[in-house]
Amino acid sequence: MNLRFENRSAVITGAGKGIGFEIARQLVHEGASVILNDIDEALALESSLRLKEEGPGNCIAVPGDAADIEVIDRLVSGAVEQFGQLDLAVANAGNTFFSSFFEVDIPDFRKVIDLNMQGTFFLAQRAARQMRQQGKGGKLLLISSTIGVQAYPG
Repeated sequence: MNLRFENRSAVITGAGKGIGFEIARQLVHEGASVILNDIDEALALESSLRLKEEGPGNCIAVPGDAADIEVIDRLVSGAVEQFGQLDLAVANAGNTFFSSFFEVDIPDFRKVIDLNMQGTFFLAQRAARQMRQQGKGGKLLLISSTIGVQAYPG
């Protein structure tokens, strides 16, 4: 059996369910070792156990807020500590507000900016630093929802 991602490792934010989970699943099924992140600790643990059982790759949960720089650093260092390297980082976690434009307050605005911009930027930066240090490159995948290109009422 030829596994396309055997001996490769990945970090995926927002991977407890939805698109992030399916990306993690496909990588694990292709032999990758995955650090699965989600802000919901119980969901992250449950999802990683499920994927670990499905194999043949490996999956470890590292729960936490992907907007938090310390969490981002734990994701990158966790991949290196657990798997010896980091080959792929997927910035999948994202948030938006579905309230009226006129009603958005500063705390809600900060949450969206912190996760969507700060979290994505610093995951890409920290992962790219690690990949450069390893000397063999890697891949960054930054995901956006349709909200990024299509207006939503309000």
